[in-house]
Amino acid sequence: MSPFRYSLNIVIGLNSFSKRTGIVVGVDATNLRRGGGRTHLIELLREANLLDFGIDRVVVWGGRDTLNLLVDKPWLDKRCPPSLDGNLVQRSWWQRNALSNEARAEGVDVLFVPGGNYAGDFHPVVTMSRNMLPFDWGELLRYGLSFLTLKLTFLRITQSRTYSYSDGIVFLTHYAKNGVQRVTGALSGMTAVIPHGMNNRFINPPRNQRAIEEYSTRTLYRILYVSIIDQYKHQWHVVEAVAMLRAQTGWPLALDLVGPSYPPALKRLDRCLREFDPKHEWVYYHGAVAYDKLHSIYANADLGVFASSCENMPNILLETMAAGLPVASSDKGPMPEILGDAGVYFNPEKPDSIVAALKHLIRSAELRAELAQVSYEKAKGYSWDRCSRDTFRFMVDVFNRYNGSKIN
Repeated sequence: MSPFRYSLNIVIGLNSFSKRTGIVVGVDATNLRRGGGRTHLIELLREANLLDFGIDRVVVWGGRDTLNLLVDKPWLDKRCPPSLDGNLVQRSWWQRNALSNEARAEGVDVLFVPGGNYAGDFHPVVTMSRNMLPFDWGELLRYGLSFLTLKLTFLRITQSRTYSYSDGIVFLTHYAKNGVQRVTGALSGMTAVIPHGMNNRFINPPRNQRAIEEYSTRTLYRILYVSIIDQYKHQWHVVEAVAMLRAQTGWPLALDLVGPSYPPALKRLDRCLREFDPKHEWVYYHGAVAYDKLHSIYANADLGVFASSCENMPNILLETMAAGLPVASSDKGPMPEILGDAGVYFNPEKPDSIVAALKHLIRSAELRAELAQVSYEKAKGYSWDRCSRDTFRFMVDVFNRYNGSKIN
């Protein structure tokens, strides 16, 4: 049978329902078309061991490109209605007007909506919080009078409504849970904090740390910042800080910036580069690098920096930790929750603070070695196996609460 079979045959759905002994989970992948949301679903299903939770079947509705990336399992059914390969309006219309009936026809017991927006009438429904920008006015308003500001404001409204409506909400960090509820108020649905996992190819044990005096203009000490160039990522402050540190110490430092860009933020970065590195001697902007190549970028760095001021769960920080690098990190958002005492912190909007953190780390090879080992061990605890188990266990718990009974 084709993995993309699409049917409204309610009789088949009811017959399937009558023969099973466990529950059926539906997954709305309507708007999971790229990035972290799609990676999360791919890994969640790859690692799933549903027999542990009394789950018979998982039905996923999504676009063909997304479904092609999901590993084939005997319990996994993939559904691709034509609208889900259409534009945003077509996908949104289908989700609002057809998904709930499709879920009932498939005998779904609990519907998982990881995209964070849902306007149907199916219950119980479990959703996820993935984006903190709509819930932080200070960060949102960095975009000024723009289409993106309007979009984020709209998401604040629609996601708040979804969270209030849902029977279960998955948060990636405690910081995100608290931040969302400051906007929505206390949520009536069940909540769980379930961090993402991490791909094992990023895991690279810490290397021997060398004294900064062993580096030279021919062998630069390389500071790496992986992230989209955006208003809340503050790459320009990092550039200014490294320029100040080079001038103060004479250390042979290079800064590698990796990531796609939001055009207005890239213009700001370009102005900063013209001011602090007009001859292109020590700052290297590599642009976007394919996700499956990123681990090699980390492997060539000496120190990782993460200067974001708004995150839900900072996967890049986690990857930097797993790569065995000493880390200098923003003290904002959930970064201290993830990194703990395994890094040196700074205020990402104050270059002087960034300078102090980098100087403290770089001048002591012993400190770098100690913190890199601690952060590396922390990062190994973020597995997709754990994420998958906790997520499906939570869905069963929501189903049980909604129905007032136990399946297993």
